[in-house]
Amino acid sequence: MPRQPTPDESAALRAFEHAHKKFASGRFAEARALFNALIERHAGVSEVTARARTYLAIAEARLRSESTLPHDAESLYDRGVIELNRGEFVAAQEMFERALKREPEAAHIHYSLAATRARLGSIISALQSLERALSLQPSLRVRAQYDQDIVALRNEPEFERLIFTYRP
Repeated sequence: MPRQPTPDESAALRAFEHAHKKFASGRFAEARALFNALIERHAGVSEVTARARTYLAIAEARLRSESTLPHDAESLYDRGVIELNRGEFVAAQEMFERALKREPEAAHIHYSLAATRARLGSIISALQSLERALSLQPSLRVRAQYDQDIVALRNEPEFERLIFTYRP
């Protein structure tokens, strides 16, 4: 029969789960504070505090990188293009999504988000982004016919409709 955790071990695990939820939802400052508190309060629970230190280091790194990110839409877009060209599709998607929060009517950003999502294999969301881009700038249809970043969409009936028959 497995050993029952001590009250301190149980408390440490609950604290870790709470901090991890903040971490997983991208709330890194809150997670950092919770991991620090866990490490301080439950120093005797080495297995949990070791894991907390790992997550703490990641949270701190994310907070540092977020503070160095550009804040205007075009700079975020440029950073996204760099990430896309490097093959860092998740990072590129994040940059384009941040850029769109600042400039939601930018067709070129919607288009690049579509390309990134296509590269990630997120076909439905890629098509939605492409549709938004085309509604804002219909001339992007020509580019979409030849763009290697969206090749994964070409066999989709929705792609055909968007490129060859759809008119806003």
